[in-house]
Amino acid sequence: MDMTNQEYKQYVRAMAQPSPLWKDLAWAFCVGGGICAGGQGLSNLYQYLGMTREDAGAWVSITLIFLAALLTGLGVFDDIAKRAGAGTLVPITGFANAMVSPALEFKHEGFVTGTGAKLFTVAGPVLAYGTAASVVYGLILWIIEQL
Repeated sequence: MDMTNQEYKQYVRAMAQPSPLWKDLAWAFCVGGGICAGGQGLSNLYQYLGMTREDAGAWVSITLIFLAALLTGLGVFDDIAKRAGAGTLVPITGFANAMVSPALEFKHEGFVTGTGAKLFTVAGPVLAYGTAASVVYGLILWIIEQL
């Protein structure tokens, strides 16, 4: 079937269902806000249990990453994301989901060549560029301090 770009755009518009924008925005806001409020609640709880603010922040991050990874593994996170859309992309939970999802898809290829390899296809660039950026920023800071 040969179509021009214009014909293809018309075809897509005719076949696509309109998105309920305001409903999607409300769900994203509520779920994203709920994740953030839950994180703040965890921070308050950890501080109440005697942790410093910095330690509580670290444990909140660990807890949210663990919960997002666990819910992804159980298939629940994807159900929440279908409903909430961008609300689940709160950076820490979205990154945990992005790490676990590819690993689950390739677990049939084995622990090392499937799961392990796919974890590093996502994490590898983040770790490499993050490490390189921290070295560059550290050098810039060192040079500024020397002046």
